Amino acid sequence: MEMTLQLTIDCSDPQRMVAFWAPALGYVPEPAPQGHPTWRAYWEAMGVPAEELPPGAGDLAESIVDPTGRGPRVWFQQVPESKTLKNRWHFDLKVGGGRDVPPALRRERVDAAVKRLVDAGATVLKIKDEPDAGFYAAALQDPEGNEFDVV
Repeated sequence: MEMTLQLTIDCSDPQRMVAFWAPALGYVPEPAPQGHPTWRAYWEAMGVPAEELPPGAGDLAESIVDPTGRGPRVWFQQVPESKTLKNRWHFDLKVGGGRDVPPALRRERVDAAVKRLVDAGATVLKIKDEPDAGFYAAALQDPEGNEFDVV
């Protein structure tokens, strides 16, 4: 049996999350299946009852995919409740290049990514600067408060 991996993230505004996370991960919004102008049209053609499709659901992409086909599909599932506690998992966006890269260059790369992500709607929670350990990273939140790190 073949298995594929999908990461599902509960949220209140799937389109906002697509707009943030697609460029953050180097992904693209997932187009509707061929022959359907939107995901909503696809779901309706598949027989999904109207009461299961809230207003606006599927009118724009609610999932993102890795254009190289290597990474998992990420689906942003609309839920009524908001996030209330710390994540039990998080993304590490590894942009620094690892310990083989000089610390000043890693810091420059991390800072550039953080600036780009903050401009896109993220919030910096903490800068983790441990020069004696050769470690530099930033803890951020996405537009809905989900934590992630830039390393």
